[in-house]
Amino acid sequence: MNCHLVSAGFAHRIAIVLLIVWGGCARKPDSAVPDSDRRADQGKDQASEVEAEVAEAPFAFEAEVYEASADDLLAARLPIAQTSEGWVRLFDGHTMFGWMLAGKANWRVEDGALTADRGESCLLSTTTKWADFELELEFQSEAETNSGVFLRSVLDPTDPKTDCFEINIAPPDNPFPSGSIVGRTKCDRYEGSAENWHTMNLVCDGDNLTVKIDETLMCENTDAGSPRTGHIGLQFRSGAVRFRNIRVRPVGLEDLLDADLSRWKRYDDMPGEFSVNDELELIVDGGNQQLESKDSYGDFTLLTDYKMDDPLSNSGLFFRAIPGDVMMGYECQVNNAIVDGNPLQPADCGPGGIFRRQDARIVVGEPGRWNSILLKADGTHMATWVNGIQVTDVIDDRPADENPRRGARIKPGTLIVQGHDETTHAAYRKIAVKPSP
Repeated sequence: MNCHLVSAGFAHRIAIVLLIVWGGCARKPDSAVPDSDRRADQGKDQASEVEAEVAEAPFAFEAEVYEASADDLLAARLPIAQTSEGWVRLFDGHTMFGWMLAGKANWRVEDGALTADRGESCLLSTTTKWADFELELEFQSEAETNSGVFLRSVLDPTDPKTDCFEINIAPPDNPFPSGSIVGRTKCDRYEGSAENWHTMNLVCDGDNLTVKIDETLMCENTDAGSPRTGHIGLQFRSGAVRFRNIRVRPVGLEDLLDADLSRWKRYDDMPGEFSVNDELELIVDGGNQQLESKDSYGDFTLLTDYKMDDPLSNSGLFFRAIPGDVMMGYECQVNNAIVDGNPLQPADCGPGGIFRRQDARIVVGEPGRWNSILLKADGTHMATWVNGIQVTDVIDDRPADENPRRGARIKPGTLIVQGHDETTHAAYRKIAVKPSP
């Protein structure tokens, strides 16, 4: 995946190249998603590898470059009422940012939908792994199409009973017709037409899996068992299939904020003040200061709402920090400033950016309103969404180090809310977390 920013007056645009993982679908995303420090060079190397493989392949498919203007991406934001519940878009409607193709099929963006109709059977998968979540999407498929939505999946699943949960999209004469969980639960209730778009709602929570299509309960599995986490994948197998409006929200997060900040450690010798107002909002008032969680987290999902009236106000959320040290961790930036009025040029990493690892591809947060950040950390992979739009997708491929400022840290560490300087004035109305299985 390679991206570059182009400034051309008001028509600021971002270009994204689809990340392709060929020559063995079992490769981990760590080897497929470059760190921001080497994105451009590795993108050229990947393009050369793709060209060589395409030349030998019986079905030739080349990666496409997708462009989206700042206006396109900002228009795709979700309402705060949804993002405050954790809802984010997995597909922004214009690019394949956050997706990787493990195989040779002609997955592409067409008329605001992820579309495939030719090539070899394979998955278009999220680069991010998900554990407990609600997924909602719309699909359209030909009468004889055999496709599916894969949950908690490996990149190259071979057995749907152990490698994933496969929700089938298939004809009535298939052993597992549309709405069935392949290899687990058969469903015969689907009566959709090929001409129409249909809504699929999937809830994967612990051992429970529920499948609905067009608000009709298709099947339930209350003993789903393994696996507990994995990628979300869209399958091309045979026949044309299209997906759009793909949204997900994590479930089971626990809010760490209360009136007494009982789950946090204060540092009274540092300047500034942390307080909680009558609405149970955490107020960060000035000073180079930190509020540190008493618990440590390694792989996790975090959801927060933040608000800063001044566009230059600066805060941050540190994670996997060294306990008791001064902000020695990864930093998810909280800063809405932009350069020359261009949202594609963050002035200071941008909200949701992973400081010193990858800037946000667009500044989606705005001053004077509540904004939501969803952060997922899984090993060396980190991804963030702001107001429903994914803004980072990064692998920390540095050598391992105790201090995330010097190298990759997957060891659990504390969370830290930052007060950057005397001009910092920020509010947080939730900091909800769930450790990964």
